[in-house]
Amino acid sequence: MDSFDYTDVKVRPPIDVLSTLFNLLTLLVLLMTCGASMLVLVVFTNPYIGFNPFPPPTLPALVALPTPTPTPLISLPPTWTPTAVLHPTSTNTPLPTKTQIPTEETAAEATPEPAANMPFVLQPGNPVAIPNVGHPDLGCDWMGVAGQATGLNNAPVTGLMIQLGGVLDGEKMLPVTLTGTAAQYGEGGYEITLDTRPKASNESLWVQLLDKDGTPLSERVYFDTYAECAKALILVNFNQVW
Repeated sequence: MDSFDYTDVKVRPPIDVLSTLFNLLTLLVLLMTCGASMLVLVVFTNPYIGFNPFPPPTLPALVALPTPTPTPLISLPPTWTPTAVLHPTSTNTPLPTKTQIPTEETAAEATPEPAANMPFVLQPGNPVAIPNVGHPDLGCDWMGVAGQATGLNNAPVTGLMIQLGGVLDGEKMLPVTLTGTAAQYGEGGYEITLDTRPKASNESLWVQLLDKDGTPLSERVYFDTYAECAKALILVNFNQVW
């Protein structure tokens, strides 16, 4: 019987030991991959961290520019506008309870020459000739004088007499009306028709403010008229000063 040489036989480790070794190597690779990923994430989030061997260059500081300030527009000079109408609770000028529009005869008798220092004065810039804003439907087929009276607090004053006098186109004129009868010029407005068409005159007409007894409250205001449609209305406003 031949003898067997056991020195040539290689002993192989069991299969479970090899499996354990491969599992350990796989786990080690996974841990190294996770660690490298975390390092990359930290460097990406904060590239200036101390352990980053290649930090980016420092950015220069931003220059703060001044905030632009808009330049205010130049306001143009205002054009003529009608006097605003206020609605106060009281006025310093007593209003008559019952006033009848006087006739031309009674008005002529109650028109004495005014004294100085009247309580009502002409509004600055008046008289002024403007288009026919009171009767735009008539256009150039109307000419007149109109305006309003305001008190110490710029409140409208109604019930005062407006006397017109003088000569227009050779005809003597002496009509009279009351403040507060032409609301298109304000609550204290008045209006007197002069003709059915514009006519020119040179200070031959005047208007004057009177109280209910015919006592002058203002000086006579002489004004020109014009033969132009754009100047068919002569505006004369009165303001109270005391």
